[in-house]
Amino acid sequence: MSSISRATRAALGASVVALTMVVATACGPDNSDPAAAPTAGAPGGTTAAATAGATDKPGGLPPIKLPTADELKKWSFDDWDKWAQQNVVSPAVKGFWDLQKILKAKPYKPGPGSQPTGAVPAQPTTPPATQPPAQPTAQPTAAQPTSAAPTQPGGSGGGTGGNGGGSQNDPQPKLVEMKPLPHPFAKPAHVNGKLFFQDGKQDYVCSGTVVSDPANPGRSNLVWTASHCLHGGKGGKYHTNITFAPAFNSSGAVSAGKQGTLADAEPYGEWGAVSGMVAPQWTAEADPENGGPWSQYDFGILKVANPDGSAKSLEEVVGGSVPVWFNAPREQIASVSTYGYPAAKPFDGMELEHCEAGKPARRSMDASRPTMLMTGCNGSGGDSGGGWFTTKDGKQVLVSDTSIGGSDNTWEAGPYLDDVAQHALEYFSKKSK
Repeated sequence: MSSISRATRAALGASVVALTMVVATACGPDNSDPAAAPTAGAPGGTTAAATAGATDKPGGLPPIKLPTADELKKWSFDDWDKWAQQNVVSPAVKGFWDLQKILKAKPYKPGPGSQPTGAVPAQPTTPPATQPPAQPTAQPTAAQPTSAAPTQPGGSGGGTGGNGGGSQNDPQPKLVEMKPLPHPFAKPAHVNGKLFFQDGKQDYVCSGTVVSDPANPGRSNLVWTASHCLHGGKGGKYHTNITFAPAFNSSGAVSAGKQGTLADAEPYGEWGAVSGMVAPQWTAEADPENGGPWSQYDFGILKVANPDGSAKSLEEVVGGSVPVWFNAPREQIASVSTYGYPAAKPFDGMELEHCEAGKPARRSMDASRPTMLMTGCNGSGGDSGGGWFTTKDGKQVLVSDTSIGGSDNTWEAGPYLDDVAQHALEYFSKKSK
C-alpha cells in the first residue's frame, strides 16, 4: 500500500501478522543491493545469508551481477537457479505464532516514494474522512511521478510496450471504499489469507493468495504476496518465521473484539514457509523508508508446508487456487477486485476486506520498467501482498498484488506482472516440485 516511514508502517499493522502512491496498505521490505544483500531464495533453502553480489560462505558461488530490466526478462532457468542458490529463506518455526502475537503484530511498509511521471491525478469524487487526496507538487518528469508520494511498500514503474504500459501516468482514480467480506467466507475466497513474519524481533503482518502451480496442477503449495513482505530490500535480508493462514477469521471468531481461539481464527492452520523468491532488483535497490522504481518488482512467491505434516497440498485443503495472468493486455483488464487484511485505521486487521475498483489506471516511476496498476481503493497497512483479481475466459485470475498507496488512503498500486514475474514463478514451480 502506500509508502510511509518504517515507524509508521509498523504502527499501521498492529492488528494481525505477516511483492504507488499515497495509500499506506503494504507491509514492508528492507532494501538491499543485489551485490550485497540476500533475496527470497532457493526452494528448500535454510538461511538468508547469501547476497546478490557476494556470499560470506567459504567456497560459495560467485557473485551475480545485477541484471538490467531487459536482461532480467531474458533470464534462463539456470540464471534463476544461480540467483536462488545464493538467496534462501529460513523455514518457519512450527508453533511460533499464537493468537496474542498475531493480535499485536504490525503492518510492515516503506516510506514515501518519488512522484509518478505522468498526468496529474484527479481528485476522487468521494472525499476521505480526514483529509483531501494529496495533490502533485509538480508536473511529472521522466524520473518523478506527479501525485503524492507513496506511503506503502513498493513503487510504480513505467515500462515500454503495450502490455507493460509505457511511462505515462493516468489521473488518480475515484476513491472506492473497501468492504469486509461477510462471514463465513464463501469457499472461493478461502484462497486469501493473512501472512505473518518477523523482521528482527518485531512481528509484522501482510496478506497473500494461494496461486496455481504450473508444474503441480491441482496440488499447489505456493502463495503470492509482495516482496516487502518477504525481504528487507537493500542492505536487508529475508524475514523470518514467515507463515500463511488461509481464510483467516472466516467464521468471524475474532471480529469486533471477540475472544476466539487460534483454532477458531485459522480454519486451515498455519502453513509455514519453507522457501521463497523475490526479484534481484528488490534486494539490490529497495529502500524501506521510501517507495520507488523497485516497487515495480514488488512481488514475491512462497512455498509453504502442511502444518499436520501430511502430503496434502494447500490447494487441496482450501479447495482451490488462482492462476496468475502474466502480461495481461491492459485493455482486457476491464476491472479488478483487490483483497487483503488492512490493519491501520479505520481497519483493525481482523477482516478480509475487498475493493471493487473498476478498470485500473497506470502509474509509473521508471519508464524502463513495467508500469504499475493503480486503483482508488482506500486500504491501509497490512493488506500489502493481497491479491488483485480480474476475470479471464470466465474464470478468476490474479494480475497483481498490493504494493504501495497514498498516505491519505485514497489510492493503491501494484506491480504489473510481466515476463520477469512469469519466469520467476516457472523456475520456482519446477525447482520446488
